Amino acid sequence: MTCLEHRIAALAAEYLPLAREILAEAIRVPSDFVDRPVEEGGDPACGLSNHEGPRLQGLRMAIIGCGAVRSPQDVWVDAFGNLVWTVEDPNDGIPRAEKKVIYWDGHSDTVAALRDQWRAKIGGGIDAYDGLVDADKVDVAFLEEQLGWLPPEADRGHLLWGRGSADQLGGVVAQVVAAKILLELADEGALKGVIIRSYASAAEEDNDGGGPMYLVRDVFPGAAPEIIPDVVILTEGTGCAHLGALGIYRGQRGRMQIELEVVGRSCHGSMPWEGLNPLEWGGRIVAEAADAYDRRDGFLDHAFLGHGTRTASMAHLDTPSDCAVPDRLVVRFDRRLTVGETPEQSVADIEALPAVAAARAAGLDVTVHIPRYTNPTWTGYRPDNAAVYPGWVTPEEHPAIQAAVKAYRDVITPNIAEDADQTGGNLRREPRVARWIFSTDGVGFPVPKDDTSIPVTPAKQWVVSGAVKHPAMLGLGPGMEQNTHKIGECMDTRELRHAIAFLARFPSALVAGE
Repeated sequence: MTCLEHRIAALAAEYLPLAREILAEAIRVPSDFVDRPVEEGGDPACGLSNHEGPRLQGLRMAIIGCGAVRSPQDVWVDAFGNLVWTVEDPNDGIPRAEKKVIYWDGHSDTVAALRDQWRAKIGGGIDAYDGLVDADKVDVAFLEEQLGWLPPEADRGHLLWGRGSADQLGGVVAQVVAAKILLELADEGALKGVIIRSYASAAEEDNDGGGPMYLVRDVFPGAAPEIIPDVVILTEGTGCAHLGALGIYRGQRGRMQIELEVVGRSCHGSMPWEGLNPLEWGGRIVAEAADAYDRRDGFLDHAFLGHGTRTASMAHLDTPSDCAVPDRLVVRFDRRLTVGETPEQSVADIEALPAVAAARAAGLDVTVHIPRYTNPTWTGYRPDNAAVYPGWVTPEEHPAIQAAVKAYRDVITPNIAEDADQTGGNLRREPRVARWIFSTDGVGFPVPKDDTSIPVTPAKQWVVSGAVKHPAMLGLGPGMEQNTHKIGECMDTRELRHAIAFLARFPSALVAGE
């Protein structure tokens, strides 16, 4: 290890208690609002998409307080509701327009905490916001069955529990502490030739990539070179319960929502022949869609990203009572798109199901469409985007991926013992380059490849993939994909330590490799 690499790794270890403290508070803060009456400033949805304000304000104070920015003016909330902070070395002698611009991105919202279920199912020992409160009351057998990965019992003191620990507040906190380290090591070259723009984004769970979409639409067009990213590092968890923690991920499938609406005719349940039942006819459509997926009818496969998927993910029924034929059924399908699949064909596949034609022939009104996301963010910004989130792949030979591999080997590999257990979800000495199964904010960065509104110079080395182009993107973050959104969500803070070191090493590795 060079002196810089050694210093980065040492500071990541030294600041792990600080990182753990910031993360625990980011997880806890909604508890101050969810049970408080609305008229007294409460918010039952605090911490969820479009309700991130208290968490982001707390993170802003932590960023200033721990020295992760040079001045308070370097951290702010943008119009969309993202928390943004920047670090660079103004004394490195390199013009800003010539510096490498690295974006760090982690979303600050979580799914619903389900606090009562945590207490009931885990035995009362772990709270969704407060974490471990009584080790003697933890139902370990439930956790071992529920979660995709838990370290051996002797190592479980490293775990930090709570909603958002793995998805993905740990990644956001890694960004905070890595920024602190970069500033402290600026005189040793850690920030030479780079600008870091770090984001704790809003509304990702409800609208993947909404924060980056705002940048693409409202910030990047006509922007100066020091605003346009060369590389985006997504700090969404890159751990796999079977393949190991802290993978370097360079792609993901796309995602879209398909909405099916079936409108019938309501009547009294004792005379069903007087009505047209959208639940029964719609149920046949859903069943046919499931069968078609099981046969992989209309689905493609890709050697790296995997095959496309479709599953019914939400349903809403309008009915006068439980003794009536309903009036209207709305179902949403979560459709994951692999390379070669398109939103248009995915909608057409539902339209072509025989049960759709049969329902229409029977007199029901059936529509299949792509919904739009219009919910305002916590700052009042209205996205109004189609619920289509394109996939992306960064080639393994891209300098950004090569720099990521080097950074891992520089500051993570030397700090994992050669005789350490490297099975299951444990850390690996050698970097594992792979891809996400689920979605990330990365879907917000691709733009049509013929777009000319964003001034992307050849030096930025953006990637062209099919009909879109995007900055080189990759991910490394603490947390297991299989542990996210689950009762008992947790994250091993040893991963947090090494994620901090990786983020702090990557900028100098990228510049050295150019």
